[in-house]
Amino acid sequence: MSDQITMEQTPLNSLDRCDRCGAQAYVRALLVSGGELTFCSHHGKEYAEGLKTVAARIQDESQKLVQTPAI
Repeated sequence: MSDQITMEQTPLNSLDRCDRCGAQAYVRALLVSGGELTFCSHHGKEYAEGLKTVAARIQDESQKLVQTPAI
C-alpha cells in the first residue's frame, strides 16, 4: 500500500527513463506482482492495453508534453 502512495506523490522527472527505448519516462506502471515499469509517452500508449491487465496503478504524466501558450 505504501508503494502506491509513494508512486502517486512522486512525479516523474528527467532522470526517469523509458524501459523500452531510454527516452524520458512519462508513464509509470506499478505491477500487481510488485514490479515497476516506466515508459515514454509513445511506448506508454503502445502498451496501454496490456498494462491495464497487469498493473495495480498507472501514473500517466504525458500531459507534461503539451505546451501552454505564452501570454
